[in-house]
Amino acid sequence: PDSHAILRDISFRISIGEILAVTGPSGAGKSTLLRLLNRLEEPTSGTIRLDGEDTCTLAPAELRRRIGFVMQRPFLFPGSVGDNIAFGPAQQEIHLTPDAIESMLEEVGLPGYASRATDTLPGGEPQRVSLLRPLANHPELLLLDEPPSALDAANRQSVEDLILRLIRERNLTCIWVTHNPEQARLADRVLH
Repeated sequence: PDSHAILRDISFRISIGEILAVTGPSGAGKSTLLRLLNRLEEPTSGTIRLDGEDTCTLAPAELRRRIGFVMQRPFLFPGSVGDNIAFGPAQQEIHLTPDAIESMLEEVGLPGYASRATDTLPGGEPQRVSLLRPLANHPELLLLDEPPSALDAANRQSVEDLILRLIRERNLTCIWVTHNPEQARLADRVLH
C-alpha cells in the first residue's frame, strides 16, 4: 500500500436534504475529503459522482457553483461584502440586485453591510459572509470544514446556530466536518 495515501477505501452516498457529519482525529483526512469533493485536490484513483456524473468531467468553476465550500477560516476577496456575495452568480451572468444582496445579509444578521470592506469585519462577521458567498449560487451540496471552530465561544455558537437554521430552511444537502460531538449529533448520519 501507498504510505502517502491520505484516504483509502472511502465509499458513501448522501441523499438530497441530508446532513452528513464527518468526524475523526486530526490528520485522518476529513478536510482532504472535502477538498477532493470540491476538486481543490484531485483524486489519484476512484470516482466522485454528483447526481451520477463523474466530477472530473465537470469544469472546476461549474463544479464549485454546484458544490459550495465554507472553510474553517473565512476567505474573503478584497473589496466589499456585496462584491463577495455577488461574485459567484456574476460568473454565471446572473447579476444580483442590491435588494437581493441586502435580503441575504438580513438573513444572516448583517443588514446594511453590502458596502463594508471585507477587511474591516470583526468577530464572526467574516464567517457569515463566507457562508453567504456559496449560498448565493444555490448549491446542490454544501461542504462545511469546521467553520465556527476558529471563533470565540459566543461567535462560534451564533454562527453554528445560523448555519443549522439556513441548512434546515433551505433543505440543503450538507457534509459538515466537525470535532464537536454536539454538532455531529445534529446530523442525520455520521461518517467516522
